Amino acid sequence: MAIPSSFLEEVKNRIVLSDVVGRAVRLTRRGHEHTGLCPFHNEKTPSFTVNDSKAFYHCFGCGAHGNVFDFLIENEGLSFPEAVERAAAMVGMEVPKSSPEQMAREQAGRSLIEVMETAAAWFEAQLAATGGREARAYLDRRGLEAETIGAFRLGYAPNGRDHLKEAMLARGIAEDKLIEAGLLIRPDDGSPSYDRFRHRLMFPIADNRGRVIAFGGRALGEARAKYLNSPETPLFHKGRTLYNIHRARKPALDSRRLMVGEGYMDVIALVRAGHAAVAPLGTALTEDQLQLLWKMVPEPTLCLDGDSAGWRAAGRAALRALPLLRPGHSLRFAILPPGMDPDDVLREQGREALNALLDAALPLTELLWRRQIEAWQPLDTPERKAGFEQALMDDIGQIADTTVRDYYRSHFRERLWREIRRPPGSGGRSRGGRGQRNGTWRRGDENPYAPAPLKVNAPVKPPRRLAREELLVLVPLNHPAMIEQRFEEMAQIEFATAELDKMCSAILEIAARCETLDRTGLQRHLAEVGLKHLVDRLTGSETAKLNWFAQPDAELSDAMRGWDHAWARHMREVVLRAELRAAERALAENNCQENFERLLAAKAQLEMGPGTEAEGDFSFTPSGRRAGKE
Repeated sequence: MAIPSSFLEEVKNRIVLSDVVGRAVRLTRRGHEHTGLCPFHNEKTPSFTVNDSKAFYHCFGCGAHGNVFDFLIENEGLSFPEAVERAAAMVGMEVPKSSPEQMAREQAGRSLIEVMETAAAWFEAQLAATGGREARAYLDRRGLEAETIGAFRLGYAPNGRDHLKEAMLARGIAEDKLIEAGLLIRPDDGSPSYDRFRHRLMFPIADNRGRVIAFGGRALGEARAKYLNSPETPLFHKGRTLYNIHRARKPALDSRRLMVGEGYMDVIALVRAGHAAVAPLGTALTEDQLQLLWKMVPEPTLCLDGDSAGWRAAGRAALRALPLLRPGHSLRFAILPPGMDPDDVLREQGREALNALLDAALPLTELLWRRQIEAWQPLDTPERKAGFEQALMDDIGQIADTTVRDYYRSHFRERLWREIRRPPGSGGRSRGGRGQRNGTWRRGDENPYAPAPLKVNAPVKPPRRLAREELLVLVPLNHPAMIEQRFEEMAQIEFATAELDKMCSAILEIAARCETLDRTGLQRHLAEVGLKHLVDRLTGSETAKLNWFAQPDAELSDAMRGWDHAWARHMREVVLRAELRAAERALAENNCQENFERLLAAKAQLEMGPGTEAEGDFSFTPSGRRAGKE
């Protein structure tokens, strides 16, 4: 049976590979990948990785490599059709029956790709021609350089009824193909077809592989619709596509950050500011688009205008996401000043201002809280407070994953106690949240649940790097001989910073590939994968200077003892956090004073913390050196 290639691509796009592999292999998340023991050969240290965003697995030990179908074939002994049927069923799809008609549609799809590419090249040429003067002037006013225009393949559709039609017919493309591709409109009254896009700045829309499948056009003059997109076609389904996804995948994977704008120019502005960015296509985010975002990063950031329409869009996205939440996956919301989009902020206030707003993005929990605060304010009666609480619990009830739902319930019950339920005079913050006095919003607030005013031109401080986590990477970096003996312990570490997490993952992968590895060789390999800057920063940091056992000339036994000490303190903190989660669950199940005190005790213990190691006060005696601080 010949299965359409378009169907295979859609299954791979929808499925989360680590969920499939995780049924057979115990996986540990390492940065943007998952690692585990290879199911295809015997090994004691993990060399098997699963990359969800690229939809493949790879073993550095035996060389096994493939996609979800390959894994099902190799691991379960299925035939290819059986593997496709199994994978399709996991995402609620049914394998289409092969037929001559289906094969003809496949061939038509391939030819439509050629039609769209020809049209994209023609639009680009029109932008550069004399007739594209007004479009070029618009782009110049928006501050777009020629390099950006070329990278996004922007074009121009001339102001005429059949300019594109005549150009495509002259190139031998049939009129029916142009209509099927959504480039021409055929009137119902039988009159001649005409160009869909006229006097518009053109934005090609590509699929995951970078092939043009549709267009968006911005009107340059008076028009009923400021933006016009291609209709649904055999190539284009706007609810399952994201603008710029083919360019955003790799930078999102590398940085573990992804911005979601509201339109084409938002995306271009965010990319110019140095971010991976995508946008939906004229509609609210769909379930399929959310899954595409989560395959790239665990917490994409939605960038929205701070006016009432922007907040409504944020609320719709939040409610759409709730049933789909799963451990580690959520949304953040960057709320821009009212009336400004990312391009406005970038042009008027600069890159640092835009980045400051993005760094101040709200988590999903905060957005839900502020959304209901606005709906129920003023919280000045028991009934309104009860209604507010019930509305929050109703939101939480939409979460399908029981673990995530329990944590949300614990989070909001604790906050309700702290800000709404706590008796007067018991201390703590004023009830009702930011911007409230006695449960009522202060007058004059333009947006009652908007974030606190942010000085967007203020310099943004880089995130703090914990000295203990730096040590856990720095010691094996300077003493690679210890990696094999501490491989499993290193694989368990969850870092607070993406850079350290990426460095540790790279060290483990390099060590798994290389039988012998010294300090110079390890640093050379790390430089080859683009991590030299992080190596230089760690080896020259205060952490390196203050901890003698982490230095390259320390004895291996001392280095390992120091590392074990740091690792034990790190894991103690992990245990404390587990106790905090258990206390939160207990309070969620029984909101009594005893459980509340248990929660406070767990928080106090965690806040005291195990200290930091950047003080050089480890008690063991270094080999050949004096004990104590040096």
